[in-house]
Amino acid sequence: MPLTESLHVRSTRLAYDTVAVDYEELVREELAAKPLDRAMLGAFAEVVRAAGAGPVADAGCGPGRIAAYLAGLGLDVFGVDLSPEMIAVARRAHPGLRFEVGDMTALGSVDGALGGIVAWYSTVHTPPEALPEVLAEFRRALAPDGRLLLAFKAGDERRHLERAYGHELSLDVYWTPPDRVAAMVAAAGLEVEATLVREPDERERPRQGRQAFLMARRT
Repeated sequence: MPLTESLHVRSTRLAYDTVAVDYEELVREELAAKPLDRAMLGAFAEVVRAAGAGPVADAGCGPGRIAAYLAGLGLDVFGVDLSPEMIAVARRAHPGLRFEVGDMTALGSVDGALGGIVAWYSTVHTPPEALPEVLAEFRRALAPDGRLLLAFKAGDERRHLERAYGHELSLDVYWTPPDRVAAMVAAAGLEVEATLVREPDERERPRQGRQAFLMARRT
């Protein structure tokens, strides 16, 4: 572990190492009940295929369910996650896909190599002031016409969790206004193409609040 590693990175890794197995079971079928979420993933897959610009990284892939869904839509996708335990779970659950331990600020891809990057709620543990570094790495790795799809929690607050997914842990979760995220994406050199904000479904109420999705293109 690098001496310069941020506290939020260390705490996120530890939390998801702790909950990996139970988390995978809880979210395994979640997309089936979320048509708008699937619609955003479907639109992302369609434009990435049309651009033909390279493979797709699922950044902060967790147990690999989004990578597997995108693979089912015809994308050449691999997953990257901080948590070795999450990567182990993803490899067991989806043995036909590639998963690697890594950091969103250092994806390991050469400049302009990726046709797409999806960060599905994986930035919600990153303090807003640290998001520009993540977005700069995404832009660096994307090919021209490559797409970025973000899913995040819409709001303006930080919550500290001491227990989640049946385990004791210590983890911050950030809700961020969609217009602020869009401004940061644009400042990173990406063109925002679409933003969707939906109300929480029955499973998400009342704790989760509104959910946001943003798709952008490297011009």
